[in-house]
Amino acid sequence: MREALKATPLVFCAVVLQGSWFSALSVGRGGAGFLLVTIVSLALLRGSVFGATAGFLAGLAYDISVYQRLGLTSLLLTLAGFWTGRYGETTGRDRAHAPYLAVFVITILYEFGATCVRFLLGETVSLTVVLIHTLPGEALLNLALTAPVYALCRWAVGRRGEESRSVEVKLIG
Repeated sequence: MREALKATPLVFCAVVLQGSWFSALSVGRGGAGFLLVTIVSLALLRGSVFGATAGFLAGLAYDISVYQRLGLTSLLLTLAGFWTGRYGETTGRDRAHAPYLAVFVITILYEFGATCVRFLLGETVSLTVVLIHTLPGEALLNLALTAPVYALCRWAVGRRGEESRSVEVKLIG
């Protein structure tokens, strides 16, 4: 519960910054996914349930704030938070490459997921544009954001299990 209270202002600021400043930052046609990197970092640090919940609420807030199709970002960020959290729970999240690998893979899956959902909704989508023009720039920008965002999230919410390590156990008897 305490971690959720710590993460709420962080996620809110990520939603505001994504909608205002980071949406204009781009390489080619690929834009920076500050909100995605924040959710991936939180999920990697705190687990799958925390990541899915943060992803859903952040996606809903983002969809509402930019008057986008309600639920599209929520769906994708929920899946991104859940699967990143599972990766962090089952693999060594203490490894230095874990945040970069998670952000890179989730960025690719996020774009493919968004393309598939848009196709299913009847929008005109070009896979060539996504693969050649959008994805490389977006992956590059997200990887550049990974280190500072992961450090900020780690400072804000800590790692899963850190609170239990700080408690000293005294044996009676």
